Amino acid sequence: MFEDLSSKIESAVQSLKGQSKITDVNIAETVREIRRALLDADVNLEVARQFTDDIKERVMGSDVLTAVNPGQQFTKIVYDEMVKMLGEERADLAVANTPPTVILIAGLQGSGKTTFVGKLARYLKKENNRNPILAAADVYRPAAIDQLKTLASEIDVPVYSINQKDPVRVAKEAVSMAKSLALDTVIIDTAGRLHVDEKMMEEVAEIKKAVNPDEILFVVDAMTGQDAVNTAKAFNDTINFDGVVLTKMDGDTRGGAALSIRSVVQKPIKFMSTGEKLDALSPFYPDRLAQRILGMGDVVSLVEKAQKEFDEDQAQKLQKKIKSDKFDLVDFYDQIQKIKKMGNITDLVGMIPGADKAMKDQDLDEDSFKPIEAIIDSMTPEERHDPSLLNGSRRRRIAKGSGTSVREINELMKQFEQMKKMMKTMTKMNKVGRAMEGLKNLPFGRQ
Repeated sequence: MFEDLSSKIESAVQSLKGQSKITDVNIAETVREIRRALLDADVNLEVARQFTDDIKERVMGSDVLTAVNPGQQFTKIVYDEMVKMLGEERADLAVANTPPTVILIAGLQGSGKTTFVGKLARYLKKENNRNPILAAADVYRPAAIDQLKTLASEIDVPVYSINQKDPVRVAKEAVSMAKSLALDTVIIDTAGRLHVDEKMMEEVAEIKKAVNPDEILFVVDAMTGQDAVNTAKAFNDTINFDGVVLTKMDGDTRGGAALSIRSVVQKPIKFMSTGEKLDALSPFYPDRLAQRILGMGDVVSLVEKAQKEFDEDQAQKLQKKIKSDKFDLVDFYDQIQKIKKMGNITDLVGMIPGADKAMKDQDLDEDSFKPIEAIIDSMTPEERHDPSLLNGSRRRRIAKGSGTSVREINELMKQFEQMKKMMKTMTKMNKVGRAMEGLKNLPFGRQ
């Protein structure tokens, strides 16, 4: 989402780094370029102005002009101010002193609210060992209750619903049921509209009054730009929510809402959603997003995701295979499945410093793996374990069986051999940084 903004800010800062001497004149020009980049990204005008004014004030009031490396010090100030704009620290969800914790979800129709309810339930169950129940209080939208039940069935979580259009009753009875079943969390999905209206606001306010939630989250579609900021302000004025959830952060938009919303409503962003799948939800860390926008990557989040999917014993076995040159297409296929489980591929690449540039011309999505999987699936077990068996006739047979071409098989085998060499080098050197040299050769997509 922030590729264009990241590129423009990096370009502005880079021009400053290239100066033999930094003065108040070229600092002012760089700050103007940053402000222009923010406005182009649809950041709120007042937020952009305050952000760049704060940068300029800190730069001019510090030792940047006489620093040994003024460019780096300037970058550090930009980073600090961006973290401040995004909220400084991770804000956790509230937990009730006496269970159940009641979480009320509000937002416009089409913002991804119901899907988020399912994602949040999965997150709390998996990451916090919580036992949630979902309250289907969106009683107007056709199939809203069915959608919630479908999502809940995927994560084995109960849903409370009734055959009446009484959302307040649904919310109250869901809380009562949670108490009777000793469930510790109630997540209430409320109705939305296509735009802010008085009836919707009154209904959410009534539910809030009836159940006295411990946490109210406002879900906003990050692709709606400045409208998202205006909607957040309207909701906050009515229900005084506790935090914001940004959905569709994997979309191809300018992302200004994500940078503006916290400053405008003065409420923390608590979660980001980066896809349709139930595991595509991440806690919001202001410093990590700031790092990504400034092209520094987000290695901490990448490592956290990897640790969840890669078993240490399996990693050691794989390392032995690589050392003894026994890494084969079965292992290769297995690593692809693990990478896919880690989340959105584009999002993962964005976490690696510099990788988004290195792989800029590649088609990065989960579908990119399908031809590779089809090719390996069309091989015999012997061929997967010993790729040297793949002569011309075997490759033609595999191409026919996988719906690909011999050229694609040749390209895959070339990438596989390059990856083997790279992994062997990394194992010998024991330095993850070496992976950067081989990023362009990883089969994330076809050019």
